[in-house]
Amino acid sequence: MNNQQRPAPKTDMPVIPLGPRRGGGPMAGRMNAEKPKNTKKTLLRLLRYIGRNGVILGTLIVIMLAVTCADLLGPFFQAKAIDTIEMDEATQKLHIDFDTMKGYLSLMAIIFVCSAVLSYFQGVLSAKLSQSTVRTMRNDLFAKISRLPIGYTDSHRHGDIMSRMTNDVENVSNAISQSVTTLFSCVLTLIGALCMMVYYSPIMTLIALVTIPVSITVSSKLGKFMRRYFVQRQRLLGQLNGQVEETVTSYKTVVAYGKEEESVEKFGRVSGELRRCAVKARVWGSIMGPIMNFIGNLQYVLVAATGGWMVLRGRGGVTIGSIQAMLQYSKKFTHPINQIANQYSSILTALAGAERIFEIMDQADEIDEGKKATKPEEITGHIEFKNVQFGYVPGHPVLKGLNLSVKPGQKIAIVGATGSGKTTVVNLLTRFYELDGGEITVDGVNVTEIPKKDLRSFIAIVLQDTVLFSDTIRNNIKYGHAEASDEAMRASAATARADRFIDRLPDGYDTVLAESGSNLSQGQRQLLAIARAVLADPKILILDEATSNVDTRTEMHIQEALVALMKNRTSLIIAHRLSTIRDADVIVVIKDGVVAEAGDHDTLLAMGGEYATLYSNQFAGIAT
Repeated sequence: MNNQQRPAPKTDMPVIPLGPRRGGGPMAGRMNAEKPKNTKKTLLRLLRYIGRNGVILGTLIVIMLAVTCADLLGPFFQAKAIDTIEMDEATQKLHIDFDTMKGYLSLMAIIFVCSAVLSYFQGVLSAKLSQSTVRTMRNDLFAKISRLPIGYTDSHRHGDIMSRMTNDVENVSNAISQSVTTLFSCVLTLIGALCMMVYYSPIMTLIALVTIPVSITVSSKLGKFMRRYFVQRQRLLGQLNGQVEETVTSYKTVVAYGKEEESVEKFGRVSGELRRCAVKARVWGSIMGPIMNFIGNLQYVLVAATGGWMVLRGRGGVTIGSIQAMLQYSKKFTHPINQIANQYSSILTALAGAERIFEIMDQADEIDEGKKATKPEEITGHIEFKNVQFGYVPGHPVLKGLNLSVKPGQKIAIVGATGSGKTTVVNLLTRFYELDGGEITVDGVNVTEIPKKDLRSFIAIVLQDTVLFSDTIRNNIKYGHAEASDEAMRASAATARADRFIDRLPDGYDTVLAESGSNLSQGQRQLLAIARAVLADPKILILDEATSNVDTRTEMHIQEALVALMKNRTSLIIAHRLSTIRDADVIVVIKDGVVAEAGDHDTLLAMGGEYATLYSNQFAGIAT
């Protein structure tokens, strides 16, 4: 990751398992506007997913083969039935062999019934194949997203990622259930129809094949032209979803700044561009069908004219029945080509969507080379930052050789101006990002040697922006310690002073929260996050503006609870309100990517340096 551009993070990144990873940093929204890099590779990967359902696929192929054979036998027996009608040369009257005709008609009826039954099962198996395939693909994609580096979710629109999980997967599903089975059936029909046409008349077959080069040329030329519109349509759809997600999640800010009209206008621009692109894609996707139908009808006329001429001339042993069969087989020969042409738009959409899905799947997983298993009870909490160097963008370092030592059980406050790197220290300790240089150790062990799951299991973090799920309060508090008893859960809520408002709720701890806990106040959500950290019982505690969203009275109670919580635990406190960290064992001031000052509150004030300046600036208004 050292050589890749990394976006600056937000401060709302909790450490698993205490909360979900939420993307931060600038939403660069870098969409992939280029054409598919490798259509063949994408198609082969998609076919491998389909092939995982071997039993369903094999059964479906057998049924499609049977349906195709039944479909091809129909014109054959029809021709036989027609040829039972003959002209009696002696009497110059028509003679019909009714017994033979009845036999052929009975066979046709049996074939059509069997074909209808098999077609039903073909539809059922197609649906099963489609849903089984996309279920596997969706699960793989979701599992991949859970393994992506934080930097990826920071630098990509969340709505676009969601669009790949929903819209693109759905397009693939539609293509598998309709287009893939259609294509396979078309290939079988093409081969079978060609063989039957040669059987009846090689001459008429050659006449029928005259239009094939025209069909191939037209479809290939139109296909290349259409392709760019379908790829662009998927890109714009992802961009539109990203804007909707961003607007909805930030709706209060949009309203507060009166940006409703601007937001609607921006949405309208993207939506309009999507409309224009979708219209072009649909028009060019729809125009191929009529063109191919025209070429097919031309073929039909040529075959009929040639067959009539051969009958009149008495050449090639052609009969009225064989002409009828040839006309039907020529239709069956061109119909698959038309079907492929009509399905081309959905195939292009599916391939474009599949490639967008595979783009995420091809991203490198979050680095985790840690092999030294570590249990929380083994940790004392001695942390060392040794010449740590890091930058989100190459050439623009945030930390420039930071050195910091935190003793077990020590309470360290980290302060500094905005953008000085306070939160970056936490992100590197939890390995949300990888170092560019130097090392960080916990109890003398480099954090890169500890599996990330183990590392994060003994670290808890309480953020300024809380992360809650659409679940009960009970499960939200137990999120980091699911096996905890209800007694321990209630005790942690009491420690965080959250029990007071929970007990007043109609359903108490069984109250179901809305999305992100929006049916609670900001302060109440903060108390639940603190209760979650209390229950997790971490060895290392990180507080990032943990009490910034509660009132002064509540803050006093929480500070008391946090003092008890931080006892015998290594604690890192990131704070802007300097009044909350006066009792810290050591206050560290970060400036220009290094530790500028370190000491307790009184010592740093007496020094008259950076901390004294920050403190005096913050309390100048109060003093006045």
